[in-house]
Amino acid sequence: MNRKIFFSGFFWKFNEQISMQLVQFFVQIILARLLSPKDYGIVALVNVFIFLADVFVVSGFNTSLIQKKDSNEEDFSTIFYCSLFFSIFVYAVVYVLAPLISKFYNNDSIVLILRVFALKLPISSFNAIQQAYVAKKMAFKKIFVSTTLATLLSGMIGIFLAIMNKGVWALVAQYLSNTFFSTIVLFIQIPWRPKLIFSKKSAKSLLSYGWKVMMASFLGRLFSQLRTLLIGKYYSSASLAYYNRGMQFPDLISNNVDTTISTVLFPYMSQKSNSLDELKSITRRAMKTSTYLIMPLMFGLAVVSKPLILLLLTAKWLPSVPYMQCLCIANAFSTITNTNLQAIQASGRSDLLLRLELVKKPVFLLLLVIAIKIDVLAIAITMIIYSIYAAVVNMKPNTKIINYTYKEQIMDILPPLLMSMIMGSVVWFISLLSMPLLLSLILQILIGVMTYLGESYLFKYEPYQYLIGYLKDVINK
Repeated sequence: MNRKIFFSGFFWKFNEQISMQLVQFFVQIILARLLSPKDYGIVALVNVFIFLADVFVVSGFNTSLIQKKDSNEEDFSTIFYCSLFFSIFVYAVVYVLAPLISKFYNNDSIVLILRVFALKLPISSFNAIQQAYVAKKMAFKKIFVSTTLATLLSGMIGIFLAIMNKGVWALVAQYLSNTFFSTIVLFIQIPWRPKLIFSKKSAKSLLSYGWKVMMASFLGRLFSQLRTLLIGKYYSSASLAYYNRGMQFPDLISNNVDTTISTVLFPYMSQKSNSLDELKSITRRAMKTSTYLIMPLMFGLAVVSKPLILLLLTAKWLPSVPYMQCLCIANAFSTITNTNLQAIQASGRSDLLLRLELVKKPVFLLLLVIAIKIDVLAIAITMIIYSIYAAVVNMKPNTKIINYTYKEQIMDILPPLLMSMIMGSVVWFISLLSMPLLLSLILQILIGVMTYLGESYLFKYEPYQYLIGYLKDVINK
């Protein structure tokens, strides 16, 4: 697998994320104006359980197919049936538990919403195997097409139902139809179809790797969703909506860049896992590039959060600003975690993924218990602390697996961190000037970009030169 194939995959995956997030971004802006924070709060509560249940349908099954270098038709069909069985089982569990969940939140409407929303699980089981097939082939252009069409169509459905005053069901229909359309479009595009083949040997081999990834993902999601669960339990639905809205913008950027790198990087790394020196080289390049791209975006977004929310979502969403600022800083460090985890996963050490979660989560729980007794903002602040702690913990395995030492990792991370902090300070100074809201925001963005690129050019920072060189090659060709 050469660099051309990798960058082609990166290009299409990045475009997929950009198109999906931009469409969702504008759809959510429209829906935020049509729906109430209470509607978003109810869906956020329900989505916690769907998000957790989705782990058993997606995580581990498709990952094992990607990690195995010579996975064949038998492997794909076997894992498909395993995934489908699990999805039906998990849906049944969610269906039965829906009344108890409703009682926990003292909200009878949650029962039907949860049961309908959970219908996406069996569809996701099929979609997950399709995604694995595309990743193995590095044919991310197909995912770009399916995701873009699905996001557009589901967004139109959500907006239409919101205009028709369907409230929370507009959001449910949007999420559910998105998974459905994505699966249908991929079904048309790719040749893979499940066959009447099932191998116990294949299932045992793949699941021995996949179940550890699944449990690590489940623990990660469970504890991350505890924030939403506890905010929804001890505070109002509006407070939960403000918190989740504060996450939207940082996640928008993080998903565009970090998820793109991780998704394309994993199959690429998996093909190079036999050579630890080569795997280390790829990991270092990914670490430098991801932090170079993510950190300035996160620090810059934290500074311009208030005018951005005022301009796009109106003053009724201003309580989201401090949450957004904290979560931007937390996401700036999470890219360090993601890069290290991809290298560990590609090396075949799925057992370490689970061990790392068991080490990190007690600290997460302690911080959350302390913060929930204070207020919602304290929860957001603890996310910064935990994100830095998690990054340090996730560095350790690769100091042994690929000899990527702490010193090397810190030296790779430090330049973009310092440049981003300087850029953020300059942008903050601009915000102190008295000028119209839109003009101030545009000026902050332009000066932020110019400052960061100027720093990169002045210090001849390697990822800047590497990316500029690649862009020149593309333009020349």
